[in-house]
Amino acid sequence: MPQLTGGRVLREALRGQAGRITGSALLSTGHQAGEAMVPVVIGVVVDRAVGTGSSSELLLWLAVLGAVFLTLSFSFRFGARLGERAAEQAGHVLRVRLTDRVLDRRGGADTGRLPGALASVATSDAGRVGMVALALPLGVAGILGLAVGAVALLRVSLPLGLLVLLGTPLMMGLAHLLGRPLQRRSEVEQDRIAHTAGLAADMVGGLRVLKGIGAERAAAERYRLSSRAALTATVHAARAKSWHDGTLLAVNGLFLAVVALVGGRLAADGTISVGALIAAVGMAQYLIGPLSMLVWVNGELAQGRGSAVRIAEVLASPAAVGGDAPLPGPVTGRLAVRGLTHAGLRDLDLDVAAGQLVGVVTADPAHAEALVDLLGREREPESGTITLDGHDLSTLDPDAVRAALLVAAHDADLFEGTLRDNVVAPASMGLPHQRTGTADHGGLLTAALAASGADEVAATMAGGVDGALAERGRSLSGGQRQRVALARALAADTPVLVLHEPTTAVDAVTELRIVHGVRSLRAGRTTVVITTSPALLAAADTVHFVADGALTASGTHEQLVREHTGYRATVLA
Repeated sequence: MPQLTGGRVLREALRGQAGRITGSALLSTGHQAGEAMVPVVIGVVVDRAVGTGSSSELLLWLAVLGAVFLTLSFSFRFGARLGERAAEQAGHVLRVRLTDRVLDRRGGADTGRLPGALASVATSDAGRVGMVALALPLGVAGILGLAVGAVALLRVSLPLGLLVLLGTPLMMGLAHLLGRPLQRRSEVEQDRIAHTAGLAADMVGGLRVLKGIGAERAAAERYRLSSRAALTATVHAARAKSWHDGTLLAVNGLFLAVVALVGGRLAADGTISVGALIAAVGMAQYLIGPLSMLVWVNGELAQGRGSAVRIAEVLASPAAVGGDAPLPGPVTGRLAVRGLTHAGLRDLDLDVAAGQLVGVVTADPAHAEALVDLLGREREPESGTITLDGHDLSTLDPDAVRAALLVAAHDADLFEGTLRDNVVAPASMGLPHQRTGTADHGGLLTAALAASGADEVAATMAGGVDGALAERGRSLSGGQRQRVALARALAADTPVLVLHEPTTAVDAVTELRIVHGVRSLRAGRTTVVITTSPALLAAADTVHFVADGALTASGTHEQLVREHTGYRATVLA
């Protein structure tokens, strides 16, 4: 498969709107041709009607002039409509492609990019590429309009026609050369804007954390510097565009002045008639339109090419994980980690027996994050394997793995909607309910809410489980959001469930209730809890302690507290 480049993205976007672009080009060409014919017809009116005093000729050519205006008006209206539709549709298709890539089960599109940066690519850059679908037919119409004007001038005067025919290609070449700096500036501008947008989204999402640690000033300063860099890049791009447009317009003006000067000289010598002179001057004024249009088109093409490169980089992002084999069933839930090395983990070996509640404690929180990413198939390990019932996860289809092994991240998000939808709807999207064999949403909801303590959250809401949550669940407290997120994980009812610090925001009484609820609801099914919570660890059948990235000790919570100093310091500190 050919490498995805900015040029290919641009070509595919235009090819997808070929019909609308062609229709817009034809109608826009009709509009430009009509505009070009207006001064010609006026010249004919002067020569054949006004000069001769013929009323019949005057009426005839006025009717012709009216027909020309009617045609160009119709062509402009529907040509612009098709062009705008092509631009919007092309941008929409790119946004859908980008969304599909970002949401692809194999991941990778977000590597090294903030969410806000991806949003900027999917909106601003996709819009700029879409605008090329409007600029292209207008560019074609502008060139053909110049050709019609040149032919008309050739009929009026051979020197004038040749002047336009020879001068126009030179103007187009100059426009292309002047557009290269604009393209480079546009790429830098969009990159800076995307980074700043991503930083803003990241700061808004973590605003409570920033306030909690007193880092508002540092975060604001970081955003100020990024915003200043984006502003500088935008100013540079605007200067490049103004220099590009101004230079081309100045050159266009000189070119048109030469055309008018030559035409005036020919009329003074008697080589052409008064009507022909009027047509030539009118044609020279007309030429400002298509030439200015070509200046705009060239600028849009330059910016569109820059945005297409950024889009191609996202679409061509390598997948974070591989594997496509189906997961043989039924899943018993036996997990094994062998020689795992990744982000600080060193030759880690772990065994989780099927149907057990197992605790994992890491002395370094970063190691817990790395393990969560690997179990959730967000990343491939640098070396080593993780197997489920003896099957290497790296060889399995990520969707199949996630349907059997659900990882509930510590910072799970909620969505705008009802509490019921937040708990049951995500749990029913492609996840087999292997315990019951059916999507028993009512029973799952009740059991999950009770086990997670989220039934108390529902009791405080006006509509109960059908009460509305604000965007990202901001209408709830931190502890309430955590309980609802835990209820969602429990409601999925997967053979293997991995929980990462599920009770950090709840009080001790609620945490104890959650411990008993999780153990009861997950009885007979594999549950791994990556945590430093003594209450959760005390309920585990086995606890593994990871220090310096490697397995250091295993046993029950009571044994490790009594016998292992490092474990005791990590859990009881």
